[in-house]
Amino acid sequence: MTLTMKIHLLIACLSYGLIFSQEYITGNIQYKENEKIYPLEGANVFWQDTSLGASTNGEGFFELEKNPKRTLLVISHLGFKTDTVDIKAAKKINHFLTKAPEEKLDGVILSQRRKSIQKSFIETQNILKVSNEELLKAACCNLSESFETNPSIDVNFSDALSGTRQIKMLGLSSPYILISEENMPMVRGASQAYGLTFTPGTWVESIQISKGAGSVTHGFESITGQINSELHKPSMDAPFFLNLYGSLNGRYEVNMHTNYKLGDKLSVGLYTHADKRTQKFDNNQDGFLDLPISDQVNIMNRWQYINTEKGWISLLSWRWMKDQKLLGSMDFTPSIHMGKTKKWGSEIDTNRFDSSFKMGYVFPHVPYQSFGFQSAFSIHDQQSYFGIRNYNISHKSFYGNLLFNSIIGNTQNRFKVGINYSYDQFDENVDSFQYQRLDKNIGTFFELTHDNGINFSWIAGVRFDHHNNIGTFFTPRLHIRFVPIDDIVLRLSGGVGRKAANIFAENQTLFSTARKINIQSNGGVIYGLNPEKAWNYGLGLTKSFYLSNSQQLFAFVDYYITNFKDQVVVDWENFDKISFYNLEGKSIAKSFHIEIDYSYQNLINLRIAFKNYDVRQDYISGYKEKPLLAKNRFFVNMGIESKPTPKGKLWRWDLTFQLVGNQRLVETIRDDLNSFSPSYSIWNFQLSRIFSKKLEIYLGGENIGNFKQKNPIIGSDDPFGINFDSSQIYGPIFGGMIYSGLRLKI
Repeated sequence: MTLTMKIHLLIACLSYGLIFSQEYITGNIQYKENEKIYPLEGANVFWQDTSLGASTNGEGFFELEKNPKRTLLVISHLGFKTDTVDIKAAKKINHFLTKAPEEKLDGVILSQRRKSIQKSFIETQNILKVSNEELLKAACCNLSESFETNPSIDVNFSDALSGTRQIKMLGLSSPYILISEENMPMVRGASQAYGLTFTPGTWVESIQISKGAGSVTHGFESITGQINSELHKPSMDAPFFLNLYGSLNGRYEVNMHTNYKLGDKLSVGLYTHADKRTQKFDNNQDGFLDLPISDQVNIMNRWQYINTEKGWISLLSWRWMKDQKLLGSMDFTPSIHMGKTKKWGSEIDTNRFDSSFKMGYVFPHVPYQSFGFQSAFSIHDQQSYFGIRNYNISHKSFYGNLLFNSIIGNTQNRFKVGINYSYDQFDENVDSFQYQRLDKNIGTFFELTHDNGINFSWIAGVRFDHHNNIGTFFTPRLHIRFVPIDDIVLRLSGGVGRKAANIFAENQTLFSTARKINIQSNGGVIYGLNPEKAWNYGLGLTKSFYLSNSQQLFAFVDYYITNFKDQVVVDWENFDKISFYNLEGKSIAKSFHIEIDYSYQNLINLRIAFKNYDVRQDYISGYKEKPLLAKNRFFVNMGIESKPTPKGKLWRWDLTFQLVGNQRLVETIRDDLNSFSPSYSIWNFQLSRIFSKKLEIYLGGENIGNFKQKNPIIGSDDPFGINFDSSQIYGPIFGGMIYSGLRLKI
């Protein structure tokens, strides 16, 4: 018996008991063009007011379980008019969709009907799709601030000086997350500490968050998941967009997009961003700036070509960014105090250039078959000093990816195959030491997807890589989706991930301390340390409840375990040093997440979540909880939207509450051994007035309860002494903040 026959036999055995007594609707969805009939692939067919649905294959065929509670079948596809068909009994239908006139293709109308965070019932992987509408619920000045209303991502300040937010997923920090831009690696290496602040929020069209082991097509570095941001495309963005922002903490920002169509197939866009903070604040009276003086200029140019008749699409982008930060003592003046021990101060100057090119081809007569090419190149240069300590890093990076998509037998069995190459050159100056490293990797991958279109699907993938510093290795990953009964989806996943730890770039907060650097080398090729390797396993359950035609409730539960086989331990346990060494023993991160989403007539949306983490690892001093990580978090987000007037005017109000549990603190002169931080709560709100599709204004507040961590900078009275440490942060530094702004589209 062949492997394919065994797989289909397994599927039949699992599904027999459910299928035997159920009725199904089958049919074909087609469209007419130039008096010819074509099958419509990718059309959505679902029962009205439910998530039970299916998509048509390359022949336009679908199969959908009959729902005894529903008779109205909704059929939709982008670019076509949505139809509703009344189904009285299980039967085969043949339906033609009609193309919608161009002037009626209004994406805003479509987005009003979709939840701003979509958790698919159909996707095999556990993926959250965050729309632009969700991003507008907060100030969202940059990508690091785009997760305030999303309970899947934890956001904290990285230190008491830089004002930079860091993110965590499944209880682990961002270096273990593959952060990509349009499915090409973006925030990695030298940009790990501040890279999320380099992408303006208004440039982001949507964000996809994948929990657990990701796809092998995106590389081997994903351990806890992937965050992919899609930027606005010139062909779809407004011809002109303006965003103005100002806050009472002295930050001002302007964003402007201009897009032009140079014919039917070519579009060009210019995106500019500038932000500045000039005011000095010291609300906790410790003599240090609560937020840095900062200045950033960011410019991006995009060229997009689309030829649907011949099946070609391409996107060329380049971007230049300059970011400057001044932090430290209130009265620090670089021209006077730099390099001296009278006043503690720091400057972080970053220049970055990015370019990318994407090209794809879809075979016109074989729409399920395509190939694509992706490439990205970047130069990242950071010059910085922290008191009398220096840290400079230069990182040149290239990434190329070639992939092919097709089917095996029919569209229920799809595959991806490809090859990618990455090149990274690092030059670092750490105090008086020089570190140079060259990473080169070539890898090939194969990923097979099976979807019976009803209740069972799986994705199995494997990579084979050769890395000059990590070695030669395989990366297997598996995702399974099963629908045992109506409106319940069960997901399983598992896989392995690897990475080379960039210990200084990923832990730049150490330079804002007096801690000595202690690398306990074991002969590895990366700072004398071995690369990291971890297995991730996950289980997820999704259930929908339809209370009435106007009320919906969704419940989500997932549990993930990340088990490290090799890890570079970052040890803060001794107050006078930070140690890096390879793991000897156990390191396990367990994450439990339960969430409930409720909506009423698209006017009220309520999201409630609870998370529990158990993250422990073996240190030299023993097996301990990871410090500065809240074991429990509680989250509530409520959005209320008024009914729009005939002219499109409406009010939108959003409120977010987070309760952050206590966190283990390492021993310092401020914190005793085995001490914990207090739990605290954060309240954020935003009120928007939409005057039309073109103009809206907003007023918001962050941390309106004004919680502030006490004594955030340890040893602030003697910043050049052995106890100085600004890295032990468990909560907000600044306190409450009010902001306002406007958005204009023409």
